[in-house]
Amino acid sequence: MGNVDKELVHAAMRGNRSAMADLYSRNIGYLTAVCSRYLADNDDRDDVLQNSFVKIFSALGSFEYRGEGSLKAWMARIVVNEALKYLKNAGRISTVPEDRIPDIADGEEPEVDDIPQPVLQDMIRQLPDGYRTVFNLFVFEEKSHREIAGMLGITESTSASQFHRARKILADKIREYRKSID
Repeated sequence: MGNVDKELVHAAMRGNRSAMADLYSRNIGYLTAVCSRYLADNDDRDDVLQNSFVKIFSALGSFEYRGEGSLKAWMARIVVNEALKYLKNAGRISTVPEDRIPDIADGEEPEVDDIPQPVLQDMIRQLPDGYRTVFNLFVFEEKSHREIAGMLGITESTSASQFHRARKILADKIREYRKSID
C-alpha cells in the first residue's frame, strides 16, 4: 500500500468523506468483479457491495497493513463473506449431501486458454448458485472442501460434489461455445 493509500485509509478512518469516495472509486471495479463471481444478479450484487462498503468503512480501524495488496485483499475478503452471507440467508446454497459425483474423464476437461475471459466469467456466472459458490471458493479463493463446508454449513462431500458438477457443466458450456464459433 503506497503512501497515498495509507493516507486515504487514515483520513477515511477520521471520517473524511473525500478519502472514503477515493477509496471507493479506486476499488469498486475490482470488488465488483469479485462479487460478480458469486452473484449473477446485478441487483443482488449491488446490494452486497453496498453492505460491504458500509462494513469496510466501519471496520477500517481493524485493518492491518501487511504489505502491497493487503488492503485490496482485506476488502475482497469482506465482499466474499458478505456475498456468502447473502446466499445463505436467501437459502440459495444447498445443504443436502449429493452422493453421485459425475466423473470427468482424463483429457475430457477442456483447455480454457483460448476462451475470452469475459466469456468464461459469464459461463461461471450462469452456474447454479451453490455450484458457482463452491467453484469460486475452491478455484479463486483456494479454499479446501473442508474449509468450504465450514463456511457454508454443508458437508465436505456436498462441497466436492458441487465442485465436480460445476466443472462438468463448465466443460459442457466450453464445448458448446467452441461449436458455436467454428
